[in-house]
Amino acid sequence: MKKSTIAVIALLAFSTTQAHAQFFEKLKTVVDQATAKDSIQTTTNAEAAGDSAQTQQESSNKTVNYTEDEANSGIKEALIKGVRQGVALVAKQDGYFGDQLIKIPFPEDVQSIESKLRAVGLGDLVDKAVLSMNRAAEDAASTATDIFIAAISNMTISDATTLVLGSDTAATHYLKVNTTGELTREFSPIINNSLQTVNATKYWDDVMTAYNKLPFVKKMNPDLGAYVTEKAIDGLFVKIAEQEKAIRANPLEQGSSLLKKIFN
Repeated sequence: MKKSTIAVIALLAFSTTQAHAQFFEKLKTVVDQATAKDSIQTTTNAEAAGDSAQTQQESSNKTVNYTEDEANSGIKEALIKGVRQGVALVAKQDGYFGDQLIKIPFPEDVQSIESKLRAVGLGDLVDKAVLSMNRAAEDAASTATDIFIAAISNMTISDATTLVLGSDTAATHYLKVNTTGELTREFSPIINNSLQTVNATKYWDDVMTAYNKLPFVKKMNPDLGAYVTEKAIDGLFVKIAEQEKAIRANPLEQGSSLLKKIFN
């Protein structure tokens, strides 16, 4: 074999060997980087798990100061206190109408009625209807205390400790989820009576009569009582939630040794 041919073969072999070496060196670098990332992720996961375990341990430590029965009684006491204070805030003139958080507006599902009546100069009629709806809620709210307290007293709390350790409105949310149906049934006839008392029914009938006389509109007659009942109860829950937040934030100022014990 010629020397030149041997030289070419040797050069090719050397180049191939060098390419393989470079390939395996790059592969080793990639593997090392991936291993390092896995190590970092494993460490991060372990730290997160440790943090979670620590949080759970801290929550567990909080529960040792009171029993489940005490937590149950404390939650109910906080809710009853919230109801009494919340009702006191709304069961007065402008309790609903003057509070933008709970003011009862014209029903959303029939706002086309409001816009069309305002467009033809009957905005004053709409305003009277809205005011009277809020007046009815304010009038009825004074009787809400006993209804709410009865619902709270009869409420079965499956895990009161969880509510104590939950968000600052956890108890109110639990009450709303578990008693709204009952509260609606109890409160509805009272709202309907108040609607009559403050002439809300008359103003509403005037609104609907005026609207249904407009040309080319679909005739409507929404259930005013059901709507005001729903909104009145929603407003009360807003106020109860505010009171729950205050109780949790300042348990030492509540004048109750039980509330101090479970929320402090």
